Amino acid sequence: MIEIDQVDHAGIRITGEDAALKFYGALGFEVLTRVEFDAVIVIKNRNDVELNLICNGTDKAQEQFGGQNILMDVADKYTGITHLALRVTDIKAAIEGLQENDIAITQGPVTFGKDGHVSVFVRDPDRNVIELRGRMQDEDSIEGLEFYDPEG
Repeated sequence: MIEIDQVDHAGIRITGEDAALKFYGALGFEVLTRVEFDAVIVIKNRNDVELNLICNGTDKAQEQFGGQNILMDVADKYTGITHLALRVTDIKAAIEGLQENDIAITQGPVTFGKDGHVSVFVRDPDRNVIELRGRMQDEDSIEGLEFYDPEG
């Protein structure tokens, strides 16, 4: 058996560096390094969460599916990782930060079951799905909170 300690980083393919850096900058990420031998920008936040922006996405691929994310938005579902979930310290502050940076919430706030967490989903400029998930502090103070019921 291979023992995994933790997730090291995630790679996210992008088409435009400026738009992606602005988006991920609003989530607290800063450029750590631009890899010289590959089309990769390594970004980290102050808690050492690392993402690798893979800068070789093509507009042709976007055009083929009408700007849709082929893992999430098209009728025929492709296999692959559908989203990246990032834990936030304060979900209400995260929602406010998204609003202040004009980042649209595409789903949520929502709680899945009764585990005490609230999630919001956003899309980066290339329509990659990012989930921000945090502990529910006061459900009455989270505007628009939905409770997901898989049976109903």
